[in-house]
Amino acid sequence: MKKLKVPYLATLDVLDLSSVGYLLESKARRESIDVINWEEYPYKPIVAFDIARSDANLYIRYFVKGNSLKAVYSQDGSPVHKDSCVEFFMKTAEDHNYMNFEFNCIGTCDAARRQSRDIKRSLGTEEYNSIQRYSSLEQKTFTEKLGVHSWELVVSIPFTLMGLDPKNLPEKILGNFYKCADETEFPHFVSWSPIELPEPNFHCPEFFGEIYF
Repeated sequence: MKKLKVPYLATLDVLDLSSVGYLLESKARRESIDVINWEEYPYKPIVAFDIARSDANLYIRYFVKGNSLKAVYSQDGSPVHKDSCVEFFMKTAEDHNYMNFEFNCIGTCDAARRQSRDIKRSLGTEEYNSIQRYSSLEQKTFTEKLGVHSWELVVSIPFTLMGLDPKNLPEKILGNFYKCADETEFPHFVSWSPIELPEPNFHCPEFFGEIYF
């Protein structure tokens, strides 16, 4: 089982999201999303993420370099996994339910509280608005662009949105980090923590890694 420790950086919440990169670059924990779980989808872009926390929020900064780029969805709650997409799934150690946070490369988010892949309760407008996002790309949709492209996405997710008490965080949560692009010329399903299932499925908390605070 993969494990990581999330560093505490108090000043993250006083910085604009577009300028936290230099702090995360030097102080955050860096991990790679590089596990190919299904042989029929062998393509693997270069993907890493930096992770850190403040008193109130979890910060994740994704780096991606790979073939093609697509962002046709601009409305939160859309199926962004069909675009060039990065994802974070999490749950508490005690809960059977989990949450998914999925972002296309321009920052559009699809998130929900879930019992399973098919049973979910999507976030409301105010909840979506509480998730801060900053993309290195313009905030405009576009059809797929072929060729090699690089981009970054920084997101800040409130602990309260994840069902956690910021003043009394648990020792750890369980989670996984993903990169996908279902409806592109180079579909792929890459993960941080390995998934031992016969076909692509990110909705599998039994394969989440450990994320320590």
